[in-house]
Amino acid sequence: MKELVEKIAAEYAEFAKDAAAQAENGNKAAGARARKASLAIEKAMKEFRKASLEAAK
Repeated sequence: MKELVEKIAAEYAEFAKDAAAQAENGNKAAGARARKASLAIEKAMKEFRKASLEAAK
C-alpha cells in the first residue's frame, strides 16, 4: 500500500506541474498531459480504496 501512495503522489506532482503550465502559460499540450494524469490518478485512487478496505478487515 505504501508503494501505491507513492505512485499517487508522483502522479499528482506531474498533474500539478502540467496543470500550472496550462493555467499560467496557456500551454495546450500541458493541458492534455494534465487530463491524462488526472485519469491515472483516478484509477490509482480506486486501487487505493480497494487496498484500504482490505487492510481494514
